[in-house]
Amino acid sequence: MFTGSIVAMVTPFAGGVVDYNKLGELVDYHIENGTNAIIPCGTTGESPTLTHEEHGEVIGKVIEVANGRIPIIAGTGSNNTREAINLTRHAKEKGADGSLLITPYYNKPTQQGLYDHYKAILEEVDIPIIIYNVPSRTGVSISPETVARLFEFKKNIVAIKEATGDIDQASQILNLCDITVLSGDDSLTLPLMSIGGKGVVSVIANILPRQVSELVSSFLNGELEVSQRLHKNLFPLCKAMFIETNPIPVKTAMKLLGRLNGEMRLPLCNISNEHEKQLNNALKEYGLI
Repeated sequence: MFTGSIVAMVTPFAGGVVDYNKLGELVDYHIENGTNAIIPCGTTGESPTLTHEEHGEVIGKVIEVANGRIPIIAGTGSNNTREAINLTRHAKEKGADGSLLITPYYNKPTQQGLYDHYKAILEEVDIPIIIYNVPSRTGVSISPETVARLFEFKKNIVAIKEATGDIDQASQILNLCDITVLSGDDSLTLPLMSIGGKGVVSVIANILPRQVSELVSSFLNGELEVSQRLHKNLFPLCKAMFIETNPIPVKTAMKLLGRLNGEMRLPLCNISNEHEKQLNNALKEYGLI
């Protein structure tokens, strides 16, 4: 259901509050530049520091501006299953086309706990769901077997965002079920698609939406040399986006490019001077500055 270049969109702030005008501009920018779907309130959108009220308003604003022109997949994950159900239900009521649900963090549930968590959400809210597996942030990884169990339980599990950095993990998932696998690491988009992945949930698409979209579409259309060239060109900048904790580098890059003020919420802070120089050089080498 959800394939191609899906942007994990940043949340713009101004003076400590969400800048809804800039948020709307970003939505239009992605639609105009070939992004296939937008995820507000994900990790890149600094969801942990949004209030519940802001969370709902950001999702509502993105859906309002998109106005059916592009699918909106709301980040509604939590390590509290009841809270995840409420956030997901609210996103559906707002008109979201799907939901991105991160595995519960900090609690470190067992595989049965993970299964029961997603099952509870599926039973409560009828909306297409993308599992988000990023053990470097959550402390737990959902196994391929658990993914397959969930996929067979109810077909509303439509995709998984695989951010383990492990191609074998993605291969095992694809061997067990027909779920859509999306790369959660920009630098691994092409390698993951080579084994059957269908796209990416992208950070770098905040900066280069058209190029990421072309990378994915060219591969899916059988234009391997084009996708390889785009991968090679994007690779250094993809790595630069993670020289510090995401979304610090991408917001800083957008500031350097004059597209955003770069403001973040604590506990995220400004990038170090050394890393800002590295990021600036990567943008220059790509030709953006």
